[in-house]
Amino acid sequence: MSNNGNEIFKKGDLLPESLSKYFIGKVYLQRLTDKGGPIVNVTFEPCSRNNWHIHHKSGQILLCTQGRGWYQIWGEEPYELHQGDVVEILPEVKHWHGAAKDSFFSHLAMEIPAYGSSVEWLEPIDEEFYNKLI
Repeated sequence: MSNNGNEIFKKGDLLPESLSKYFIGKVYLQRLTDKGGPIVNVTFEPCSRNNWHIHHKSGQILLCTQGRGWYQIWGEEPYELHQGDVVEILPEVKHWHGAAKDSFFSHLAMEIPAYGSSVEWLEPIDEEFYNKLI
């Protein structure tokens, strides 16, 4: 369950308190650039994940770089993510993503710039549901 030092990008620092309330477990952020739209390396420890959330007016692209994780759109089945997977999240789509129970998981999160965009943070993932994921 360790990351064995195989990070492509620096893991960064633990989430700031202003964001950690929207996550379960330990999650690290390393901002890579602000040019053209922010790109952040996000590293989830095993069992860590974010709450349901919606990107208003803008989308998000996830480039999976390490480990195993999950992504789910509201009303759909979750699907497993691995290194090399790309997730395109359209604006106004309620979703969550995070690590599997037995693996670190890292992805680059690229926000699509849009005037007046925001993120609406919602409820946590149901613990019983998450624990049933393999």
